[in-house]
Amino acid sequence: MFSLKGKVAVVTGGGSGLGLATVKRFVGAGASVVMADMRDCSKLAEEVGCAFVQTDVTKEEQVEILMKTAVEIFGPLDVVINNAGIISPEQLIDDAVVEDYEALFRVNALGALLGIKYGARYMKDGGSIVNTASNSANGDFSGYGAYIASKCAVVGITKAAAIEYADRRIRVNCICPNTIDTPMAYVEGCETELQVVGIITPLARMCKPEEAAALFHFLASDDCGYITGEDIYIDGGMKAGHGDNKIRFIMDAITAAKTSVK
Repeated sequence: MFSLKGKVAVVTGGGSGLGLATVKRFVGAGASVVMADMRDCSKLAEEVGCAFVQTDVTKEEQVEILMKTAVEIFGPLDVVINNAGIISPEQLIDDAVVEDYEALFRVNALGALLGIKYGARYMKDGGSIVNTASNSANGDFSGYGAYIASKCAVVGITKAAAIEYADRRIRVNCICPNTIDTPMAYVEGCETELQVVGIITPLARMCKPEEAAALFHFLASDDCGYITGEDIYIDGGMKAGHGDNKIRFIMDAITAAKTSVK
């Protein structure tokens, strides 16, 4: 079950964090994997047991070269994981810098778009494309407008692609994780979510990259052949509602405030 043996997969943003966890899981499940990243991760790829193609996902010609090279190395694609993404420091809409919005949109949204376009072009019928969106697509914190907008766009292009590629039986889905315990969670200027994630998440912790990689694995496998066009949340229960830990925190704060007034 959930074997990826004999499948060819491309993972963007594969040099660290969720991408690296996904590469390792796919290799372990029997897939031939091409890791893509902006940085030179050729030595890391060799250690993991996969191929590497240095790629800037905002450059259309580089994304096409990535997919074409993967086919030249291993054969037609079965799976594409469009995972490359960035975040920017907190910024209120009143102080919005258009260039910051454009930067996030180019990497997070257009990067996924190009990965879909050229991934499907070099993919067997019946393949699977999975994009990394975010629970931010359901709303987030004050100051995260640029990130929210870019991830909402990922959800939108996922649904459009699922419809357009259905006649080739290519499934297109996206995962929507909350804060994942990766280097991106600790970017300077994005401290708010890191400080409160344990309070607002019913499971009271960040998502582990291996847990999100497991969802990629499920969606990439043939066992998942009837799921397409979905934005699947892996957020520790945040979308379901308020956890008891959050309620306790609020009640303790109210009690402390009343005590201090006395």
